[in-house]
Amino acid sequence: MLTALFAGPADAPDALRIDGRALSREQLLAAATATADRIAGAPALAVLARPTAATVTAVVGGLLAGVPVVPLPPDAGPKERDHILRDSGAALLAVAPGEAAPDGVTLPLVTADPAARSAATHPEPDPGAPAFVLYTSGTTGAPKGALLGRRAVAADLDALASAWAWTTEDTLVHGLPLFHVHGLVLGVLGALRTGSRLVHTGRPTPAAYAAAGGTLYFGVPTVWSRLAADQAAARALAGARLLVSGSAPLPVPVFERLSELCGHRPVERYGMTETLITVSTRADGERRPGSVGLPLDGVRTRLLGEDGAPVPHDGESVGELQVRGATLFDGYLGRPDADAEAWTDDGWFRTGDVATVGGDGFHRIVGRASVDLIKSGGFKIGAGEVEAALRDHPAVADAAVVGAPDPDLGQAVVAFVVADGAVTGDQLSSFVAERLSVHKRPRRVVLVDDLPRNAMGKVLKKQLTEPGP
Repeated sequence: MLTALFAGPADAPDALRIDGRALSREQLLAAATATADRIAGAPALAVLARPTAATVTAVVGGLLAGVPVVPLPPDAGPKERDHILRDSGAALLAVAPGEAAPDGVTLPLVTADPAARSAATHPEPDPGAPAFVLYTSGTTGAPKGALLGRRAVAADLDALASAWAWTTEDTLVHGLPLFHVHGLVLGVLGALRTGSRLVHTGRPTPAAYAAAGGTLYFGVPTVWSRLAADQAAARALAGARLLVSGSAPLPVPVFERLSELCGHRPVERYGMTETLITVSTRADGERRPGSVGLPLDGVRTRLLGEDGAPVPHDGESVGELQVRGATLFDGYLGRPDADAEAWTDDGWFRTGDVATVGGDGFHRIVGRASVDLIKSGGFKIGAGEVEAALRDHPAVADAAVVGAPDPDLGQAVVAFVVADGAVTGDQLSSFVAERLSVHKRPRRVVLVDDLPRNAMGKVLKKQLTEPGP
């Protein structure tokens, strides 16, 4: 699974640079083995997942020992943290040298020291064994632990390497959190499997990305938006090979601005904790703004309507996206009820996302079925389409669209807009009506200073619709 740690190209002293600290693959392997020596046989290893070399050492140590790794967000509140530790069955908590356990955590500590060395060997774990227990965002209750198998992780990274032409010649740059799929599985294990160099910038600032000198860059829309607003930093990425955006839709104006400034049309991709990445634009394929491309090798997708019937692939009709293939998780830890809800009787995973698929197979994600498919006056309206239209207005910096209860329409289209110029709600509603069908226009526009987002840049729409204090 960690191919390049054992049989990669000639090692380099800075094969991995994480928040300023350089490691060769040989050093990482020796340090991770020292961690594996101490945790072998544990039921699960929690890792306080800060963007550090110690975190990577702990994660790789867990994988070498065949111990499922439970990344713990360092900013998790006591309730969330206690739930993850208790629910996962973690017996140990890995921390950096000199780091104390968070308040209230009584698990035995294991120091993951990047300077430690061990020449021991550990037997190769069963490919079907779990690699991670990753916790979902918990938008519909307490976070659920998704069991990600070693085989699924390897299959996904290999499919992405093929789609993005990701090789040992690349230098991957990102500054994403190491407790999510994007930053940890793709952004760390991807480099360790392909043999590319890795530069983790600590924080994903435009200046840090510009100075890194990479060929392959990962970012979420917030990162790319800030880069697009920094002309010098964006132009510094002209020498890169590929820019990859994910975790949330990339606004079309940001896509176009990056293309203008650095000559790269970003690659967009789609996935979730339970499925890893399943759909992506190819490095050698067409890159359309607002599209996440085609299913990866080994992945199949389908669109179904509320009646269970297939939805036409016409680029307009929306349906629930369902997937199956080698990249999918093995189920929710201790939650057979959640498993039953997540899988269809014929073996497809219900993503809970709504999408359209064109006649050429290109996928466009509309959003979550629970908050982004708005049923208004007998019409089904994708929030993402309205958001994209709003962002086309020169005075709009950002927008989030929701469906609000309405006695006449069922749901009314309501837009929360961050505006950087003088514009009224009526003007924005008319602007949308001129570009989309009239029934898709916002019935109400709320001007706000900012939109609530999670660590990966996704707008927390339930916070917009919840009544204030």
